[in-house]
Amino acid sequence: MTTAPPLDDETLRSKATGCWLGKAVGGTLGQPYEGVTHALGLRYYDPVPAEMIPNDDLDLQVVAAALLDRMERPRVGREMLIPLWTDHVHMSPDEYGLCKRNLALGLRPPHTGSWDNWFAHGMGAAIRTELWACLAAGDPGLAADYAYEDACLDHAGEGIEAARFFAALEALAFVESDRDALLDAASALLPASSKVRLAVADTRRWHAERPDWRDVRRRILSRWGHENCTDVVQNVAFTVLGWLAGGGDFGESLCIAVNCGQDTDCTGATLGALLGILDPGGIPAKWLEPIGRDLVLSPSIELPGHPPTLDAFTDLVLDLRRRIGGAPPASPPRAEPPRLAVPAEIGFLPVIRSRNQASEPALGAAVPLPRLGEMHSVELPGTVARWPADRFEGGTMAVRYRFDFDDETATKVLFNTPESVRVYIDGKLAFEREGGRMCPAMHRAPANQMARRRFGPGTHEVVALIDRPPEPREIVWAFGLGEDTGENVCDRWLTTIYHAAPPS
Repeated sequence: MTTAPPLDDETLRSKATGCWLGKAVGGTLGQPYEGVTHALGLRYYDPVPAEMIPNDDLDLQVVAAALLDRMERPRVGREMLIPLWTDHVHMSPDEYGLCKRNLALGLRPPHTGSWDNWFAHGMGAAIRTELWACLAAGDPGLAADYAYEDACLDHAGEGIEAARFFAALEALAFVESDRDALLDAASALLPASSKVRLAVADTRRWHAERPDWRDVRRRILSRWGHENCTDVVQNVAFTVLGWLAGGGDFGESLCIAVNCGQDTDCTGATLGALLGILDPGGIPAKWLEPIGRDLVLSPSIELPGHPPTLDAFTDLVLDLRRRIGGAPPASPPRAEPPRLAVPAEIGFLPVIRSRNQASEPALGAAVPLPRLGEMHSVELPGTVARWPADRFEGGTMAVRYRFDFDDETATKVLFNTPESVRVYIDGKLAFEREGGRMCPAMHRAPANQMARRRFGPGTHEVVALIDRPPEPREIVWAFGLGEDTGENVCDRWLTTIYHAAPPS
């Protein structure tokens, strides 16, 4: 590593301010393209904003800082962050919604992040690491520990490792400027088997072999690509690629990261924050002038009296750094493992249901629910369920769920599987599709994998008929109920389908 001058107050403030300005720039650049899977050709904001675009990447860190500030003796820990999800964040996308559901079911971290969470490896924690880096500036190990406490609420596995990686990288960037030394040190904190660590190593090697970002992007997607646009492995690699291929130019680096597609607001915001720490004066005025310095939060964040500007937020964070004084995370209480299950019934039909048969109704026709025959009760481990290939006994697998409502309830019904499936709600065909991707999220489920219903009081049922796949393979599906506000928002999951698991 290079020898860095001491981290004096002026340098610390300059770098912390650069961190939040870069975060705002990168998030604003990438936000309009979140989820785009193809390569882009951005050279500047498009559209050019009139202010920073609010983004959960920054929102959640402002809430976390406010919670710490309210403590008489602030101490980072997973338990003190629970109110962030229960009281202040009124949106439920992907892992955020599953964390909130798990908290409502009585789980405590880290089980809130690991239990029944299809999005445990999403970017939700990796994008909120700058707070931990600022609180532990110059101490990558401590920053990674802080990031773990935060990430374990809504992530597990690679979702946590990505957060630890970025927190360490950003914390060390306060006192180290050599790119290879930074990447080496942050990578060394991850397990050797970590996909994040391996993808970063691949990206560095591929860029060294052929420094064409489009070619490296193709190789990243070939080896580490994922059907979920927010998967951490590909997006961490894209962030690093932007840094490597940008040639030291702030705008060029951000545009390359965002132009890789996928979780574009996250890759842009994270790289912008890192570059702002490394060189606060290196953010050109043309990137700063359109967004100003006002701190704009999303409408779904409830935080009265939050800092009005990025400069005021920097003041708050640096004061917290002083008050915490480098203390390690608070010791967590014991968290009991989940003892929950989803009751269902499973049976098999003897005839393969094929849309290729001339006798079949046209796709989209009102196909009646066939007689199911003998059904066997099962206790499924959660929303996400798996069925072994060697236990698929017929041509079609039937899965039936029953649930009760006490009052009339507007509901989203999700049944998501990569297999061909028909789904019936209270005996009537609700939706069907002939295979596709998995994305069991209430706000962005794939087409023909969700329906809206207003259920009356009483017992209701959902039946899914899943075709036997062409070749034997494990059957995976997700079933869940969500509130339906009638608006284009990330509605919360309902806990109606869960009950206490029987003793093993």
